Amino acid sequence: MSTVSTRLPEGRYGRSTDERADHKLKIAAVVLGAVLLALVGYLAWEHVGQSKISAQVVSFQTSDDAVRIHLEVHKDADAHGYCTLRSRAADGTEVGRADFHFDEHATRIDRTVTLRTTSRGTTGELLGCHAD
Repeated sequence: MSTVSTRLPEGRYGRSTDERADHKLKIAAVVLGAVLLALVGYLAWEHVGQSKISAQVVSFQTSDDAVRIHLEVHKDADAHGYCTLRSRAADGTEVGRADFHFDEHATRIDRTVTLRTTSRGTTGELLGCHAD
């Protein structure tokens, strides 16, 4: 007994429909990947390139009704903006939040600011800085 093959002879009738569909899928995946990579690159450049103000908390001291935060700000000389600071109590509730504005023309500002709190804060946190 012989078994009848349902496959076409190799190379006789060109590529099958499945092979053509696979090829089109590969091309679509490459194009979509390139577009996605370009979009991620653009968004990263936009985020890093447009950041005119950055800061960090150097230290903080707490008391019953305030937190003194030593803040170091780096910015472009012509940039004006503000940094948002907050303090939280031991249980995690927010006890103080304020924006501190920086209008100096210096590129580095080293300042200690006082954040008033509703009760004793245990942290001094920088939430972010934004250009005006």
